[in-house]
Amino acid sequence: MLIGIPKEIKPQENRVGLTAQSVKSLVKEGHEVIVESGAGNGSGFLDEDYIESGAKILNSASEVFSNAELIIKVKEPQDQEVELLRKDQILFTYLHLAANKKLTEGLINSGSTCIAYETVTDENNRLPLLAPMSEVAGRISIQAGARSLEMTNKGRGVLLSGATGAPPADVVIIGCGVVGFNAALIAHGMKANVILIDQSEARLKQLEEYFEGTVKTVVSNPQTIEENVTNCDLLIGGVLVPGATAPKLVSKELVSKMRKGAALVDVAIDQGGCIETSKPTTHADPVYIYSDVVHYCVTNMPGCVPRTSTISLNQATLPFVVNLANNGLKKALSSDQNFLNGLNVMAGNCTQKDVARDLELEFVEPEKLIA
Repeated sequence: MLIGIPKEIKPQENRVGLTAQSVKSLVKEGHEVIVESGAGNGSGFLDEDYIESGAKILNSASEVFSNAELIIKVKEPQDQEVELLRKDQILFTYLHLAANKKLTEGLINSGSTCIAYETVTDENNRLPLLAPMSEVAGRISIQAGARSLEMTNKGRGVLLSGATGAPPADVVIIGCGVVGFNAALIAHGMKANVILIDQSEARLKQLEEYFEGTVKTVVSNPQTIEENVTNCDLLIGGVLVPGATAPKLVSKELVSKMRKGAALVDVAIDQGGCIETSKPTTHADPVYIYSDVVHYCVTNMPGCVPRTSTISLNQATLPFVVNLANNGLKKALSSDQNFLNGLNVMAGNCTQKDVARDLELEFVEPEKLIA
């Protein structure tokens, strides 16, 4: 199969779809890989590295898109990339379609086949291709939150760890999946007071045991959310409903009750955000103030550590790419229900139930299209 790697063009996105080592693995399997010149520079993979791995370097994205059968990216295609997609082409990347009807309709109209990293599942109904970036985003959320609390960013001027005679910050984390756990790991390591909120008592018990009782755990309901959010210094929103828009668990009214200069990081912003006052931001302009609360809502948080993120992501995605390339689309998907769950768009149809519901589109069972 002819596999194409274009350069990411989302603002401040420096990750790349495949590392040079991943390219080497695919070439060894007998596939041809074409890479847009400079695609890996931001992650520390130079054109020379790809050439040594057996790839061919092309000068433009249009050349990559016009030749490749399978396009591997990191972030959702931007408008000019959607225009380059063909009906006989496969796109494999993060899509987050439930929060973007324009993109979804563009992909449907392109006729291409679009598989989303974030809806591929495993035998335990977890999300193996989302987990690596959720891990990174969860850890970055605390770094970003700590900076947002600094007075230079109009924050409260609170140090997460506190200092001699001064108490540590209160960090509330809503959602205790991969994002929430990794946020808790870093916040706890920085000696903050950590409060974990989740609807699963079993998960909270598990985390209580992991942290040996040194974090506070709270079962999620409107009352407990309000009580803890109102009194926190830093709020982390890590709620995820696979494939669907994130539920708004923190209202505008509740944000207005937060401490002046408090900060929030909405890691769920790719799926629309779990805080009502959230709106997408970029690494170039990451924060804004609403109701005296500093909001950090960058939609590609792991993009600020592109080398770490790219290497981690490729560890998870490469086996699926090899499967697609070796077996072809229909065999790869029909033989693996978990992989089939990643299919979001095919032959002009929306094939992801939650996306179709949230965007009020017609849903077509993916099994019908790959039979």
